[in-house]
Amino acid sequence: MSPGYGGLRGIVVSETDRWLSDYGDSHTDIRYPGIYWLSVPILVLGTVGMLWSLPIPQEFVKISPVLNWGSAFLMAAVVYYFIISIPLAIGMLPFVAGVAALELWLIDSSFSLVRIASGMFVASIVGLYLGHYQRGGIKAVFHDIQLMMIAPAWLLSVLYRKLGIPV
Repeated sequence: MSPGYGGLRGIVVSETDRWLSDYGDSHTDIRYPGIYWLSVPILVLGTVGMLWSLPIPQEFVKISPVLNWGSAFLMAAVVYYFIISIPLAIGMLPFVAGVAALELWLIDSSFSLVRIASGMFVASIVGLYLGHYQRGGIKAVFHDIQLMMIAPAWLLSVLYRKLGIPV
């Protein structure tokens, strides 16, 4: 490794800790934790589904039949996870693969991906709001949307810490 990489890695790690800490601090008193934590992956699924449904440039089709805005978003998320933490990235791969597999299944099913994704998105917003009802309300929901790809990584980081796995 080059000396410059170590310095950059230190900045990234402290930034990772800041993001995870910020997210964790704003989620200490969730009113209905079961509903809230179910809403987090539903938010991701709904958002990725809506992105998956957007029209794509012809160049995307030439590259791959599964390349679209949703899959590009997931690829960017994986790259981001590897930048912030290799152990978290490896742990997040099954989640990201599961999201992609579900989106592929929905697109090939008789269901309307746009309708299912929109329903998931709305249901997740309601769940997030119920979770934040006592603290922050709708402002906290917007914060969750902003950090939607940090939420699953934060959950995994909590599990890792309990198991003694370094983040």
